[in-house]
Amino acid sequence: MELSSLTAISPVDGRYHEKTKNLSCYFSEYALFKYRILVEIEYFISLCEWPVPQLAGINKPEVIDDLQEIYRTFSPEDALRIKTIEKKTNHDVKAVEYFIKESFDRLHLENYKEFVHFGLTSQDINNTAIPLSIRDALKDVYFPGLNRVIELLKRYAAEWKNIPMVARTHGQPASPTRLGKEIQVFVSRLEQQIRLLNEVPLSAKFGGATGNYNAHHAAYPAIEWKSFGNHFVKKLGLVREEYTTQISNYDNLSALFDGLKRINTILIDLSLDFWLYISMDYFKQKIKAGEVGSSAMPHKVNPIDFENAEGNLGIANALLEHLSAKLPVSRLQRDLTDSTVLRNVGIPFAHSLIAFQSLYAGLSKLLLNEQAIENDLKNAWAVVGEGIQTILRREGYPEPYEALKGLTRTNETVTEKSIKDFIETLNVNYETKKQLNAITPQSYTGI
Repeated sequence: MELSSLTAISPVDGRYHEKTKNLSCYFSEYALFKYRILVEIEYFISLCEWPVPQLAGINKPEVIDDLQEIYRTFSPEDALRIKTIEKKTNHDVKAVEYFIKESFDRLHLENYKEFVHFGLTSQDINNTAIPLSIRDALKDVYFPGLNRVIELLKRYAAEWKNIPMVARTHGQPASPTRLGKEIQVFVSRLEQQIRLLNEVPLSAKFGGATGNYNAHHAAYPAIEWKSFGNHFVKKLGLVREEYTTQISNYDNLSALFDGLKRINTILIDLSLDFWLYISMDYFKQKIKAGEVGSSAMPHKVNPIDFENAEGNLGIANALLEHLSAKLPVSRLQRDLTDSTVLRNVGIPFAHSLIAFQSLYAGLSKLLLNEQAIENDLKNAWAVVGEGIQTILRREGYPEPYEALKGLTRTNETVTEKSIKDFIETLNVNYETKKQLNAITPQSYTGI
């Protein structure tokens, strides 16, 4: 069968293609070719600028511009040409090198093309290209999608900041809280993790076959190649890993994946909470004409967006966990397991992106049901017991916790009347009783 959204094995490229297609610019094979070419070309330009003596004469603006056009105008047709070359080389990075050399021939730079991929191993290219693609995907796609969810949460937190509701610890009624504050908890957690994520350096391995610039030093022993590598990688916007084997240490990339996983875990927590709030009738959901909630039960409006988000975040985290744990481990100076694993970096990004869109859709459908929240508060007079016993502690009242425990820890329903009657039995002054009588489930929400 021809590959299409209906025949794709992964739903990322099938059912959810419309939601994930923007990631193709960063994580497809076409994108990997393009980023590899960018690294190769910019490396060659840096050799011209440093300079390598044989290249000093072509360090001209017009030549630099022509070279950069090779990756700026890189097309799917160019990618197919690389695939054709790869059929002969059976090596994808070598195929990229040969493609660039063909471009040098067209630009009449054939005398300089042996300085393409000069002294490098494949991982100098891959371990620089992939962090660049991740950096750009984070900036262009990931953070905009996540921040869209956060901005909606901020709006709800502000809009519902004064709405009291019964908190639930262990699933049981607990000291009341405010709906807006509970949403702000997620905003705060997410923003903190984004700050931590942005502190993780995106780093590149760039040091030759086993990380020591052996070939570079042999060819040009007078050039300070470590300084060159640091300068080149910094120019690309990354940090060079100074001590490596043939491949990246991947420790920073592992930390990045762990950071993404923590963000997803927070969003799973959020998805579960809103699913439960909907089941408690605290929220209704906007109904879209023509939609079906259940194939059997026509009345149902299911919280499918939150369920979809939960599922996709779970898949993303499973993959991020494997990437984080696998990549920093390699036999001696390298084995090839990192190569095949790195080809899947875009998959957890895709599942996360699907989840962000589902969360945004689900949150956008919420209709606050204040009456249900108020009814729960009215039926939860037992939760004021904490406040009453704490004031009695302040007053030196004997065993206040035990007194309130006897009143509230019972199978009998605690009502406003039973609380007021209890307060009347207390041997405290008028002002204290007045303060105790002022505590209600609606007012006992802290600060």
